[in-house]
Amino acid sequence: MFEILYQQGRKRRTHHTIKGDQCVIGSARHNDLVLKHRHIAKKHATLYAQNDQIHIEDLGSITGTWVNRERVINYGPLTEHDEITIGDVSLKIEIQIAQDQSQVLQEIAAGDIKEASHLEHVECLNNNNEGGQNSQQKIIIYWTKIIHEQLISEMDLRRKDVHSMSDEQLRAEAETLLDQIISRLASDLPDDIEIAKLRVSVLNEAVGLGPLERFLEDESITEIMVNNHQEVFIERAGKLVDSGESFSSDQAVLSVIERIITPLGRRIDESSPMVDARLKDGSRVNAIIPPLAIKGPSLTIRKFAKERLTFSDIVHYGSISPAMVDFLKVCVEQRKNIIVSGGTGSGKTTLLNVLSSFIPERERIISVEDAAELRLYQPNLVSLEAKPANLEGRGAITIRELVKNTLRMRPDRIVVGECRGGEALDMLQAMNTGHDGSLTTAHANSPRDVLSRLEVMVLMAGMELPVSAIREQIASAINIIVQQTRYPCGSRKITKITEVTGIEGNTIQLQDIFEFRQQGLDKHGKVRGEYVATGFVPSFYEKLKTISVAVDLSIFSTDLDDFL
Repeated sequence: MFEILYQQGRKRRTHHTIKGDQCVIGSARHNDLVLKHRHIAKKHATLYAQNDQIHIEDLGSITGTWVNRERVINYGPLTEHDEITIGDVSLKIEIQIAQDQSQVLQEIAAGDIKEASHLEHVECLNNNNEGGQNSQQKIIIYWTKIIHEQLISEMDLRRKDVHSMSDEQLRAEAETLLDQIISRLASDLPDDIEIAKLRVSVLNEAVGLGPLERFLEDESITEIMVNNHQEVFIERAGKLVDSGESFSSDQAVLSVIERIITPLGRRIDESSPMVDARLKDGSRVNAIIPPLAIKGPSLTIRKFAKERLTFSDIVHYGSISPAMVDFLKVCVEQRKNIIVSGGTGSGKTTLLNVLSSFIPERERIISVEDAAELRLYQPNLVSLEAKPANLEGRGAITIRELVKNTLRMRPDRIVVGECRGGEALDMLQAMNTGHDGSLTTAHANSPRDVLSRLEVMVLMAGMELPVSAIREQIASAINIIVQQTRYPCGSRKITKITEVTGIEGNTIQLQDIFEFRQQGLDKHGKVRGEYVATGFVPSFYEKLKTISVAVDLSIFSTDLDDFL
């Protein structure tokens, strides 16, 4: 709890008591202290308590926050001698924060507070004492927000129809205005600020994806996670790390989300606060905003490699053995129905893409996805994508409806990006009615769990089928289950290749063909182990021999050791 004395223009001085630990000052009516003036931003600055002392932080206002005639980003601790200026308002701290929340310290009027030493402020635009890279980045973020707001304002004043402009035209227009704004603000900018970095930062935020631009260009990064405007994490080499980057505000994150989804005909607002989309390169995007996201707009981007991965690549990465590749190649060519299972981020879609490379080019493929992620290169390919509801909540087309429609499109192969619900029933029926060689993925921790999930998903279709009938459908439809696992060290490995051999009684029978046997960790903390064959020869190999298909039975030898 603390108290401030403020005077706006020539009006009388006014006392304002802050009951909590912070006070947001601005012209919008939802602020703790509302000050109306054209030089005061909607959210201008925050007074906050830290270690029983008062600090002030500017929230990226155009006119700035000034302490003792010096523009600051973050300043503290404040004393009763510091004069704060916001727009046309002068502020003074009258009462220090209470050491004990049940009691306020002695008031200045009683003369019981000794004069506090005036410490140098933490971050000042023109006299930065930290001098490190992190401090420089904070200053760039601060000025990015200010210049970005002016850039948007000038584009509005010039009545530019940005929606009708191409990306190149929009960037060129933004660059011209940006140079004018930076030139105009030259006297206000800190002497040590890197103009080139500031310029790139503003351009990325105005017409690009802000600080995410360089992560999208970095091929070593596989996932980008924005928790809120201050927290951006990335996945590199399978491990999550703090990126060290941030957005200037929640509005900047929201602008990036809208920039991604608007060209796709999607929308995000309070009535529809979640959306799935994709970038031009096929990277998958998920966004969720308040009121569902409590800390602010959240954005997750799963990137896809620019170069198409092959089985030789994942063998090189240690994710599979050559013998397992040879077996999967035979399975795809001989039109076996395959499910790739695994947890989130385990590499299911990547493996499905690689498996699809074995499909002969003469065959017609129909792919069905919720958000298009698959990158198939066969010439006779039709890609279908589910459609969300419109503004009125109508017009949605689900994956299940698309799977049904594929049966009328003369497919040789049906590839479903992921089975999540009732479409599992239609997929199983297609597999059982002549559409062999179908491929799909499912979330599961083991081959046995896949079967349980399929049962649940079939029941989600609303058909009151007995469990025994569902299991018979699964046992006759699915041939091979490929289990993909992501380990804590970031390694992704195919841990099991399992055949569905039939059903006995009321239990579906499974038989492992290959498996990964972990043998601890290497000196770098990576999972170490070997891929081995269990010695079981798949039942359909006998049929292949009868139709004179050349097969290599030596890959199933238990003596096979493929060390990482």
